[in-house]
Amino acid sequence: MTNKHSQHVAHRYTVNYPEHEPRESDPHYVDFHHWRNAHIGTARCAFGVARGGDFSECHPGPDSWPHGLECHHSVLEYAVQNSVDLALLERDYPGVSDPDSLGAWVESGDNLVFYCTMHHRGPGGVHNASASDWVAEQYVRGLIS
Repeated sequence: MTNKHSQHVAHRYTVNYPEHEPRESDPHYVDFHHWRNAHIGTARCAFGVARGGDFSECHPGPDSWPHGLECHHSVLEYAVQNSVDLALLERDYPGVSDPDSLGAWVESGDNLVFYCTMHHRGPGGVHNASASDWVAEQYVRGLIS
């Protein structure tokens, strides 16, 4: 039997972002803000929702959006949309293979979810943990610190 232990894990790799305009100049950025503002009043951290309404591990940060929640692009980040293989995307998201409408989809509710700052940008957040650890953390309390 291996005793309980903590292990430092570090992932290091390079993300090759394609050329893209600053997000603030994106004509669909207004859609992102509209969706966020329309839903923030009833929004909950998706991590806690997936745990059957247990928000005990959710922690808002002092610089977070109202209610301590932030919008996360769940499938595609804005910065990568210029290099998306639309045929691959179409397989999983039918109707999103039109390059002229991709930007609107990226900033829509079909690609956005709310997380508290801990589960968005924290040590075990979706932007920091590996995919395997992020999924395991949903079922193992205190897995990532």
